[in-house]
Amino acid sequence: MKLGKAFSDSLIIEQKKEKRPGKDESGSWWLGAGRALMMSTVLFVALFVLAWRLFALTVVDGGRWRLLADGNRTRELVAHAPRGILLDRTGKPLVVNTPQYRLIAPCDGGRQECRQQLSKEQGEAIAAAGLPAGTFLEVDYQRQYPYGEALAHVLGYTGELSEDELAAEYYNLRGYKRGDRVGRMGAEATFEERLRGRDGRELVEVDAEGKILRSLGRDPEVPGEDIALSLDGGVSRIAAQAFPAGARGAVVVSKPATGEILAIYSSPSYSPNAFSVGLSRSDYDRLTDDEATPLFNRAIGGVYPPGSTFKLVTAVAGLEEGVITDTTTVEDSGVLTIGPYRFPNWYFAQYGKTEGAVGIVKALQRSNDIFFYKAGEWLGITKLTQWAKRLGIGAPLGVELAGEAGGLMPDPAWKNAHFTSEADRQARNNEWYLGDTYHVAIGQGYLLTTPLQVNSWTNIIANNGKLCRPTITRTQNSMTRTQRENCKDIGIKKETIDLITEGMQKACEPGGTGWPLFGFGIHKLDQLDQLDKLVKIPMACKTGTAEFGDPNNKTHAWFTAFAPLPKLDSGNQYIKSDQDSRNQTVIIGEPEISVTVLVEGAGEGSSVAAPIAKKILEEWFSR
Repeated sequence: MKLGKAFSDSLIIEQKKEKRPGKDESGSWWLGAGRALMMSTVLFVALFVLAWRLFALTVVDGGRWRLLADGNRTRELVAHAPRGILLDRTGKPLVVNTPQYRLIAPCDGGRQECRQQLSKEQGEAIAAAGLPAGTFLEVDYQRQYPYGEALAHVLGYTGELSEDELAAEYYNLRGYKRGDRVGRMGAEATFEERLRGRDGRELVEVDAEGKILRSLGRDPEVPGEDIALSLDGGVSRIAAQAFPAGARGAVVVSKPATGEILAIYSSPSYSPNAFSVGLSRSDYDRLTDDEATPLFNRAIGGVYPPGSTFKLVTAVAGLEEGVITDTTTVEDSGVLTIGPYRFPNWYFAQYGKTEGAVGIVKALQRSNDIFFYKAGEWLGITKLTQWAKRLGIGAPLGVELAGEAGGLMPDPAWKNAHFTSEADRQARNNEWYLGDTYHVAIGQGYLLTTPLQVNSWTNIIANNGKLCRPTITRTQNSMTRTQRENCKDIGIKKETIDLITEGMQKACEPGGTGWPLFGFGIHKLDQLDQLDKLVKIPMACKTGTAEFGDPNNKTHAWFTAFAPLPKLDSGNQYIKSDQDSRNQTVIIGEPEISVTVLVEGAGEGSSVAAPIAKKILEEWFSR
């Protein structure tokens, strides 16, 4: 068909191009079915993810989330158990538990909980004002020490556990928690397991803000066990008060028959209450950096040359080995000379005088060095060492407190092993000489002992030859049971004990070296509280003045004694009292108490240490 000239051929061509197959169909699919399919797929995937998440939350992890939800609804509060009370031998408390609170509050932006100790008054005031959301109060106790520094080294103190300690297996397995306090030294540490008790728990319901709504149940706390110690609070306080201010040294007081310790005091001391309330780092550093070492227990851990108190050991060894007897005498020449070396008697060195013929009793009475030089020479160092170790020297005695030293009982083998340098061997410094034996026989030279050991061998004389393990535990049953378990007879003859006791008795009488105790007694009123009369108490004592290599020639002051002196009747029973030549009452009988005093670098034992012992004995017998 002819369209005519008005229509060009190009129009026909364009119409043919628009009719090509496939173009219109593809565009309409994406705008129609394709887009719907895509949306359906996305919606299906989203619904599947939501359904799977719901399944995981309710079925797979449902139990865990329920527990977490319950945890947000409930809270476990701890009721801390009070520690057991440490009692002295008379039943008086040596420690006190003061009620207080522990405030638990969110800190660090709520990421953790912080604990703060509050006094009872502070805690009650906060509770009355209303606790902020998420804040809780737990019942707690603060340890207080009424005797303060007097019993610091023997009782110790308590301290809060560190994070490192809590992570350690020892504390972890025993159920300790953050904020718990444990015994750090002394009896507090020794008896920790018995003292700590068992904490109680209370389950409470809280709202979304952390406020307590109601209590759901309570498991009551169980207090720790009360423990009776052998210590005497009054004697301990007097020992601390009698010690010279600023002086260094120690006091040990015990019962000779059982080894029970009545007092241990080490000077300088520290305040256990400062640790109880919380010691700052700077204050603690000052204590540990102090050259006087107030935290160090000199009574059991300090080692010193014992001076003339060791002559008791030399006397035991010489009498038991038979190298000296009750009739043996030595002429006091003032000085013994061996080659270029001089070994003087103290009396000759100070006053230029000699004392003539000296036997064992007078040698102890006057602390004569010449007699004991010769006794040591006749014994020999080997036998003297054997007896010294038999009496407990050179090894710890076994007291329950941590930090006990064993001291040093030297002999030729020790010296040879100690001086090992080539210079020492060329100079023959490793060899044992007679002069070494002389020094040891009078408590000098390489010999080192603790105040506890000096007190222990004093007790051996007082209790007829038994070595008792020192203990801070109170003996509840009969003395026989304690002696069987705690004491052993080391085989010293009664004649030996009697001779040494006689010499020690004369040392505390006119003519002896223990002049502050001459005529010792206690003033007491009669039954009508009218007549003040002196009750005499005879005692046995030994003074000691020990050189320790000080450039200014200072000496340690020692004094050791026991009382009263024993006296038996015809039936071999102790007589408790008697009358002297002036018809004064005299207390005698089984020795009740022994006292050993050391004052470092203070001078003579009779002048410095004996007056301290006297005040302690007055306190004991005034009862």
